[in-house]
Amino acid sequence: MTEPDFEPDGFELPDFDPKRTRRAVRRGVARTALVTLSALLVVALTATVGSAWIQKRGDRERRMLDVLGTAMQVANPEYRIEFGETSASPLSLSLEARISPVRAVGGFAAGSFTSKRDQITQDFFGRVRTPPLGQGNTTPLTYALINVRTGNQPKADMRKVLARLPQDMNALAVVEFTEPMTSAQLVSFARRHDGCPESVVYEERPRSTPITWEMTMRPSRMDLPKGGMCGDSPPETLEGFRAWVGMLREHDEPNLRRFGLDLARLRKAAGEGRAYAYVDSLVTISSLRELIEDPRVATVRVADIAFDLERPR
Repeated sequence: MTEPDFEPDGFELPDFDPKRTRRAVRRGVARTALVTLSALLVVALTATVGSAWIQKRGDRERRMLDVLGTAMQVANPEYRIEFGETSASPLSLSLEARISPVRAVGGFAAGSFTSKRDQITQDFFGRVRTPPLGQGNTTPLTYALINVRTGNQPKADMRKVLARLPQDMNALAVVEFTEPMTSAQLVSFARRHDGCPESVVYEERPRSTPITWEMTMRPSRMDLPKGGMCGDSPPETLEGFRAWVGMLREHDEPNLRRFGLDLARLRKAAGEGRAYAYVDSLVTISSLRELIEDPRVATVRVADIAFDLERPR
């Protein structure tokens, strides 16, 4: 018995075509690579956007400005520091800072200082890696502040300095008291001498930069100073300083130390609220000659001078 021949209609294996096979393989590889790259791109974008969102989670941006930005200002009272926007990367959060030295008010000034841009960078775990400024960025105002309570540049010497300067020049000066003053006493003193305590020194720390608070520095939760006469500002200045210290927490201590500060010093200075000296960039040489004769003044240190070109002669 012979088996019947079976040959399905329409079914026939095509001849092997090497060229078509290679093209098909290349198309498959290309599609696989495209899908893989697209997936990697989606993952990278998700990681970047997601990590940036994590970096800015909650009030982290605002607290970075309030704690680290303010700490930078307190640690460097010889500079005016303005902060820009925060930027996030997958591993850090950065705050831009525009930094310029405090100068005597006027159009023509003695000396030469450079303004610059820098940033505060905080990593994913909240640690500050490279705080700006510090040693190597000193100005004459730095030396005037670290000499508070040292006895350097006594009245007799500073009288001679003031006598050599034109009386109508503007000066950047540090006025040091024989005994620390309360805010009310500082207001009375400023009114008497038409002074402007722009920054108040709240710490006795000779030969080191003392804790100094500028009158316009306010935590973001507080209103700006009410304005009015500069001489009336010390109570609000102390209020702003105490409000900032009050918002600090124990976990801020490591970062504060990166700026040369610590909670114990800050809390002691804020609690006592005593003014050892103040900085004035709006005072004239003639006013300083009068002011240095006040028995409550230990000495006056001139850090910078300038001609006010807008003042008629």
